[in-house]
Amino acid sequence: MKKVIHKSESRGHANHGWLDSWHSFSFANYYNPERMHFGVLRVLNDDSVAAGMGFGAHPHDNMEIISIPLSGDLQHKDNMGNEQIIKEGDVQVMSAGTGIVHSEMNKNKDQEVKFLQIWVFPNKKDVTPRYDQLSFDKSERINKWQQVLSPDKNDEGVWIHQDAWFNLSSLEAGKELSYDIKKTGNGVYLFLLEGSIEIEGEKLNKRDAIGIWETESLNIKASDNSEILLMDVPMNLE
Repeated sequence: MKKVIHKSESRGHANHGWLDSWHSFSFANYYNPERMHFGVLRVLNDDSVAAGMGFGAHPHDNMEIISIPLSGDLQHKDNMGNEQIIKEGDVQVMSAGTGIVHSEMNKNKDQEVKFLQIWVFPNKKDVTPRYDQLSFDKSERINKWQQVLSPDKNDEGVWIHQDAWFNLSSLEAGKELSYDIKKTGNGVYLFLLEGSIEIEGEKLNKRDAIGIWETESLNIKASDNSEILLMDVPMNLE
């Protein structure tokens, strides 16, 4: 088993006034050669967008883009004709493929919106762009894994062009949870949204992360009530 710890305060940080963003991996003006990616996981941005503000129309290509709102309402528009609101409990995915243009704005004028923006390298290039979003019942993740993303459009959650599986869990203090890695050669990047946990001999607190690979399974125990995002991803870039 190999491990890497990314403490919350070690992340890159950019505060633009309207946007307060923490970068787990090199992004925009934050560059750290030791924090370029974890396997195919390229970007994990922890964003807070001020009331009424947001990201104007901008392009992407050949990337799988996942947004997970944590609070507030995020308004999405794209050149495929999609106009949607995503909120806490939702997961949104875009396969950028040959190219998309989209905007993300805070719908509300009286509160900020917080969300995770995640980029995953695809295993197929130049696919037809696509958009999807699903709502999840948060009660279905208490002390267990709730799968919210997979490579299979017929499996639970949204799907992407990559052999990756994302799970969320609300793990109560004192409870334990194990996870079996889905595919040989994959690793796990676990991002602790809230609380504190012990995982494979390491202690994590709010917004800390750990990458684990060259193992088949891992075990987690919650020291406090905790919210966990676990990303099971290929370690080799194709």
